[in-house]
Amino acid sequence: MKILNQSIKKATISVVIVMGFLSQSLYSQEKLEYKLQNPITAEYLKKNLRKQSPRLILNKQIEKNLRKKLKTDPLIQNIYETIKLNAGLVLEKDLITVDIPDNPNSQKNQLGISRDFLHRMNMLAMVYRIEKDSEILQRINDEVIASSNFPTWNPRHFLDVGEMSLAIALALDCTAGDLPKTTIALAKNALIEKGIKPSWPEDGTTPGWVNNTNNWNQVCNAGMIAASIAVAEIEPELAAKTIYRSIEGMNNALREYAPDGAYPEGPIYWGYGTQFSVVTAAMFESAFGTDFGLADFPGFKESAVYAMLTVSPTNRLYSYADCNENAEGYGNFTLSWFAAKTGNKTFLNEKYFLTPPAQIKNFSRLAGAGLVWTSQFTETETTPLPTAWKGDGANPIVVFTGGKDDPNGFYFGGKGGRGTVNHGNMDGGSFIFELNGVRWSIDPGNQGYGPLERAGFNLWASCQECDRWKLLTKNNFGHSTISVNNQLHVVDGKAEIIQFKDGEQPEATIDLTPTFAGQLKSATRRFVKESPVSLLIEDEIEISDETRWITWQLLTQADAEIVEGGAILRQDGKSLKLENLSHPGFTVSVISLDPPPLVLDKTIENLKRLELRIPAWKVENGKTSIKVRLSEE
Repeated sequence: MKILNQSIKKATISVVIVMGFLSQSLYSQEKLEYKLQNPITAEYLKKNLRKQSPRLILNKQIEKNLRKKLKTDPLIQNIYETIKLNAGLVLEKDLITVDIPDNPNSQKNQLGISRDFLHRMNMLAMVYRIEKDSEILQRINDEVIASSNFPTWNPRHFLDVGEMSLAIALALDCTAGDLPKTTIALAKNALIEKGIKPSWPEDGTTPGWVNNTNNWNQVCNAGMIAASIAVAEIEPELAAKTIYRSIEGMNNALREYAPDGAYPEGPIYWGYGTQFSVVTAAMFESAFGTDFGLADFPGFKESAVYAMLTVSPTNRLYSYADCNENAEGYGNFTLSWFAAKTGNKTFLNEKYFLTPPAQIKNFSRLAGAGLVWTSQFTETETTPLPTAWKGDGANPIVVFTGGKDDPNGFYFGGKGGRGTVNHGNMDGGSFIFELNGVRWSIDPGNQGYGPLERAGFNLWASCQECDRWKLLTKNNFGHSTISVNNQLHVVDGKAEIIQFKDGEQPEATIDLTPTFAGQLKSATRRFVKESPVSLLIEDEIEISDETRWITWQLLTQADAEIVEGGAILRQDGKSLKLENLSHPGFTVSVISLDPPPLVLDKTIENLKRLELRIPAWKVENGKTSIKVRLSEE
């Protein structure tokens, strides 16, 4: 019996060890980061790269489907007519030149030229592909010769090279050998000497954009992949090592979409960066028959929901980070790719694509590729957007809406994050709020980079005392959040969404404690959609010995009348009530920000900051709760 018990004991221990090993193994598997497949070698290119052009965006099968849709689908026909219209406008212009316009608002680079050229090639090349018009081919030839003969494509600002390389690669691909051999040779040599080789510095270093986490990664790697595929037959080793490096580097930018699709740089840069990741996936699929796992990257497909939810009922963007309120039309083509991949008709903007060609605004410079993605859509579902959504990640946000047919136009966007995120601001805890067609609480949005750079302003460094935080659009004094002791937020103190609940009264809580390290002991901000026409903002604050003042802020362009218990805001014939529910003994004050504090600040008409200032000596037992309701009057 004793021997039996010992045997059982040993067996039990063995089972525990095995189970522990399996558990640890499974845990390790879960912790493994998703990565793109990367089998690229010169030998792989030789065996797997499609030999026949076109092979970037289009291939024989994809083109067959596109031509079928052009005969039967009014939406595809209308997009193509818009492309033809734009191609006609290109024919009326002078040939592309390297001359940078003397514009005080422009940056000191060639990016505008590269973008113009990408637009020209998308329009002209697609029309030529469909119609084989000799006049169009001649213009493509002249444009490609002109751009290939530029002294450089400005590798110091590699975005310029990325977009130019993609444009020339697409032009060569769509014309599929119909250009003169001398032009093809010139263009391929330019792709090698002015595109790919400058991406391999002679000192052996790796350019920052290859592995960084922002839109530069997406744009520049897309350009290098396109160029490498275009020259793969004549420079297989260079092409292979460049594509391999790009696939490895792209993982870093794609990880930023996880876990929910909230793009850290804001909706404008989602439109910019994502369209180049999408074009990369499309190039891989058409050229190799696989996207190497790009579409399935965690959070990537989900970002289509993010992109749609950051557009308010007034068709303005949630303008956080370096982002303006104006929604960009080119994002619609990127969403077409997501529609094609998911079968979800919600992502297909039929209204935009069926607009008369002459009236379509902000037409994408990748519209040729976008036409192809849109033609690949087959509906399998129509899933409505959620009315309450949160996205975690490097720059987390939360959105509440009233739904598609909301008569009140309720829209709220709030955020956490930190200033050191790419294109980030000191705006943790900030929010925008729309009701009845009016944006009552605003984010000041972006301001032009050119004038700031030309003035010698260091816009891109993000240390605690850096120039960037002097600007109202970048610091916490220009956002609807909290400020303490009239100090800047802690630049690397990340505010996280720690609680979220959907339903008829959705709510979200953001932990702002890291944002105020050294200024407060703790702070949380809770947003609640109390009703279809009201929003509650509730801040729980514990002060420290360093705390002197707590300032609750709301940025608005509305006229403000201070009344007992709060204020009445009026704009566009509508009104909104601001109720100070927690501190009736304190009066809301109005600080005019038009004109703004600094000469270099962005001027926003009628901008003002409503403040509720609470001195620390009035806080009992070290804790206070600030409650404010915004509601239809």
